[in-house]
Amino acid sequence: MGSIPEDAELSGRYDIVVIGGGPGGYAAALYGAAAGLSIAVIEKEKVGGTCLHRGCIPAKELLETASVFRTVAGAKEFGVQAAQPSVDLAVSMDRKRRVVDQLHRGLEGLMRSRRITIVAGTGQLLDSRIVAVTDPDGNVSRLSGRHVILASGSVPRTIPGFEPDGRLVLTSDEVLELASIPPSVVVVGGGAIGCEFASMLADLGSQVTLLEALPGLLPGCDPDVAEVVVKSFRRRGIQVHTGVTVHGHEPNGHGTTVRFGDGKHVDVDSVVVSVGRRAFSDGLLGEGTGVRLDGRGFVEVDEWMRTGAEHVFAVGDLVATPQLAHVGFAEGILVVKQILEEPAVPVSYGAVPWCIYCHPEVAFVGMTEEGARAAGHDVIVKKDPYGGNGRARIVGETEGMVKVICERRPDGRAGRLLGVHMVGPWVTEQLGQAYLSVNWEATPDEIAQYIQPHPTLSETFGETVLALTGRGLHVG
Repeated sequence: MGSIPEDAELSGRYDIVVIGGGPGGYAAALYGAAAGLSIAVIEKEKVGGTCLHRGCIPAKELLETASVFRTVAGAKEFGVQAAQPSVDLAVSMDRKRRVVDQLHRGLEGLMRSRRITIVAGTGQLLDSRIVAVTDPDGNVSRLSGRHVILASGSVPRTIPGFEPDGRLVLTSDEVLELASIPPSVVVVGGGAIGCEFASMLADLGSQVTLLEALPGLLPGCDPDVAEVVVKSFRRRGIQVHTGVTVHGHEPNGHGTTVRFGDGKHVDVDSVVVSVGRRAFSDGLLGEGTGVRLDGRGFVEVDEWMRTGAEHVFAVGDLVATPQLAHVGFAEGILVVKQILEEPAVPVSYGAVPWCIYCHPEVAFVGMTEEGARAAGHDVIVKKDPYGGNGRARIVGETEGMVKVICERRPDGRAGRLLGVHMVGPWVTEQLGQAYLSVNWEATPDEIAQYIQPHPTLSETFGETVLALTGRGLHVG
């Protein structure tokens, strides 16, 4: 940002100054404003952050396009005669922009209705909780806050030799603005974002090669769940290579040749680099703030999101916690509760809900089977497929399963739920009751009292838990 003029105007004093208008920042602002606090949010682009403009929302919009395409392509199974579908990507992108714009206008209007001041510019924390703001024209002003929340978010990581150029090498930012679907593509990175892009591009007609350095896709997921995704991808023609290093690429006129593994290569039209995101802490801190960064650029915080500076907090992708929008929401609310001196509980990161929107979808909460055993738990595990679920049969989506991990009680029966892992149709919309069960440390005997509506996909979770009581109906 350069040096800040010492005589820069002090343009406002607030209860809270928030640097960054993404999920963590705007959640804190909305929650605090609802309690009557005066709040300013500094945002260099548009409120909503990466999630709304270059992440969650636009990505899921294009994944929904892929879902509609699959549905129409398989319509004949239901007796519906339809020509082989094609994709007009310009129309899809226009719809994506409309969805994003509508949500952005709604969020901005809500913030203004709660008297939140939105300041256009880039914020830098100085000492004494003064924040310098450089506006788009280069003018600098200063804001003062009784408290400051750092929420500047993250940007895509890159890897050496794969610098994004918007044509051959793309990050998530460029994929979400594609003018056409590349005939062939390598996706580097088999985590959540990489699997979502691989799934979407394959559905829309790309020949996809997915490369992951670790031994399996979806690191952090239960291996049984990840294996369902791998098998599905391979059945759909996605070439999956795990445990391979990517060595570089060489443009060949119309595309590029990607070298990986032990002397292997593949010729493709584009490369999508999807190896995670890094904290966007560049230029965020002035001298002498007392806020510390770790070796990866994340702001160091304690469990209460407090930095090393008094009354300065950090939330969201800027800190080394799960990079999930809803985690940012929770962290922002946690901070404001402390400012309001209300009862507050630190976020339990081991029990947050995770959702991955590839096809088939993945959703989970709590420990994996491996993680539970490694933590010293004696466990009981129950797995049930969606193939026996009536609604899954009706909609023609029987691929997947529900896996429940329970603590074994001294009497040998299943005790509290430690983890629930789902893969299959619309599991991202079914995770709610599993999330509540794990976080409330409920047992199968207690959850079995739930009445599951019939026929629904969510019955599979209910049936799995009921079976853990020893008296399952449709499953053993």
